[in-house]
Amino acid sequence: MLRMETVHVIRHKHTVEKLSIRQISRDMGIDRKTVRKYLAESAPLRVEPEPRSQLVMASVGPRIDEILEDWKGRTTKKQRVTSPRMHRELIAEGFDVGERTVRGYLAEKRRAAAEVFVPLVHRPGDDAQVDFFEVTVEEDGIARKAWKLLVRLMHSGRDFIHIYDRCDQLSFLDGHVRAFAYFDGIPQRMIYDNLTAAVKRRAGMLTERKLTDAFSALVSYYLFEACFARPGEGHDKGGVESRGKGIRLQHMTPIPRGVDLGSISSTVMADIEKMAAIKPRRDGKTTEELFVADKQAMMPLPEVPYDVRKPRLISISRSCTTTIEGALYSLPERWARLDATAYIGVGNIRFVCRGEEILRERAMRNGRVVLYRDYMRELSRKPQAVRQVAPELVAELGQPYGQLWALLERTHGAQKGARVLAGVLGGAPFMTMARMWSRKPCQRRSGRAGWTCSTYVHFCRKRHISLNGWCRSNFDMCILKPDVLPTMTIF
Repeated sequence: MLRMETVHVIRHKHTVEKLSIRQISRDMGIDRKTVRKYLAESAPLRVEPEPRSQLVMASVGPRIDEILEDWKGRTTKKQRVTSPRMHRELIAEGFDVGERTVRGYLAEKRRAAAEVFVPLVHRPGDDAQVDFFEVTVEEDGIARKAWKLLVRLMHSGRDFIHIYDRCDQLSFLDGHVRAFAYFDGIPQRMIYDNLTAAVKRRAGMLTERKLTDAFSALVSYYLFEACFARPGEGHDKGGVESRGKGIRLQHMTPIPRGVDLGSISSTVMADIEKMAAIKPRRDGKTTEELFVADKQAMMPLPEVPYDVRKPRLISISRSCTTTIEGALYSLPERWARLDATAYIGVGNIRFVCRGEEILRERAMRNGRVVLYRDYMRELSRKPQAVRQVAPELVAELGQPYGQLWALLERTHGAQKGARVLAGVLGGAPFMTMARMWSRKPCQRRSGRAGWTCSTYVHFCRKRHISLNGWCRSNFDMCILKPDVLPTMTIF
């Protein structure tokens, strides 16, 4: 095939200079048939050769199809049929065929059976895609694994992300509530893969899914349509799949740092919003401009956001603890041996018992959330227990209890110091000591706390410790205020 420059010269010599085909052939060293060909057509045309007959494959092809059908239930993605294995099988059966021929036949079968992707149209406010992605973050100086929930509006490309400790149903539901509040609206349809947080059961490839109770309640509350990709076909929601990887590379590299996952999420979101405001799309519009159309077409939010907390009935042990999802939590000692309700949230758990409620931070599996403030009355009766947990207890109570414990331990040792601290923590030991001291000034021990009241008063006066609201100035009686710590001043 000649270059276009050569074709132009041939046509110029014949048309303008009026040279004969023989003269052009002699001057340019080109065969006359070639000159005549390019005078007939202004541009070289590609001629596809006729396909050759494949006599070998005519006999081998049907047998390959039979083998593939026979092995269909005995292969996996990692243990699949390859051309070398098929060629070896054919040779063993007596066929005279090359491996390259077998490879070409299998490649053509895969091409013919491959899925064809349809270009879609995403209308304003119509659909959003949702998925979880594993990420690495540095929380409070420690690198750890976390989970990023991404919700992407497909028309505008506006993204919402939040990072969670767990990839569980509570995080999944909480991410929806946060995303709808961030978008200030609800898309008509939400598209997912068949994750267990949303789908309880499915009967077939294209049949309706049976939703989990918690997710069904969320759908009913916000009135959006839940749509699901085909099992194993992640590209059905390829927009969120590719964007999830892009956010990891563009906005989470290097590894983001923060004191907690909430601050890390806010930092990443701020970077995403900054890029969305300035980076134009292929049509020349920015994400912010298209997001305006999305907001106008989305459904309005209800007045009150959905509460994603999961209720669970619990029994409180005699040690006033309960275990939820493998983590141990302490509760007020007055709740011991009672039944209560735990409302499990993403970051905390609300415990309700007999009209009272308290909040505890949610711990990871095998973690402990034990607050010794819950055991003030029992600790006031058990000086040895006070000694055992004194560092943790005074850390919870704050100052000046830390100073008091250090002073007691330095002056009287851990054993006697724990007895005095037990008296400070509870009112009953104080009353016992004060009454015995007032009746029998010479008695050496007070029985329950193990300290003489006179010794205790002498210690308080000597060290200038004032228990405001608990002891009168002459220390002749102590006023008990249950579950309220004294205001203490150390001079």
